[in-house]
Amino acid sequence: MEKPYIIGITGGSGSGKTRFLKQLIEGFDGRYVTCISQDDYYRPREYQLVDKNGELNFDRPESIDYEHFATDLKELSEGRSIKKEEYTFNNPNAEAKTLVRKSAPVILVEGIFIFHYKKIAELIDLKIFIDARDYVKLQRRLKRDREERGYDADDVLYKYENHIMPSYQKYIEPYKEEADLVVPNNKDFDKALHVLKAAIQSKIMPSS
Repeated sequence: MEKPYIIGITGGSGSGKTRFLKQLIEGFDGRYVTCISQDDYYRPREYQLVDKNGELNFDRPESIDYEHFATDLKELSEGRSIKKEEYTFNNPNAEAKTLVRKSAPVILVEGIFIFHYKKIAELIDLKIFIDARDYVKLQRRLKRDREERGYDADDVLYKYENHIMPSYQKYIEPYKEEADLVVPNNKDFDKALHVLKAAIQSKIMPSS
């Protein structure tokens, strides 16, 4: 088996990474394209950093079990399958599933710190940065966290101002210059999606 082609997708919280990833893999057989997400490698609450007001901060590189994440990506890149318990974002009503990821010719890696983590960045062949204006990202974050995770608006706004934006400016935005492709996503990303799907197809069925 040839080394898989690894595509990394990053951007700030609310930039649309997850939606871009979901639409990107639509129509592709799981035998040819697999995904691995940073979100499944959060450390337990008791290992998270606490800010000056006693609030847990999940928006730091230390919040992620980086070594486990890097090891699993390495396993996939060498043709082996991995198993990982799903992270449920501290939702007591959610039942964690065991996620099984099989290696494939194309591996998609998604997460806000994937370019910051050196061991992961070194494995990535194509770096994609999803970009959006700050107010757009905040609106999306408010909607997602209130509807999907049950957080109230004040909590979301506090975290955005004190955790998310400082982290974005220090650990995410600087890597925008290193990206092979920057995808604007204030309204839609249809053109970039079409280009990336064609690129994936070329890796799955290379021309003779």
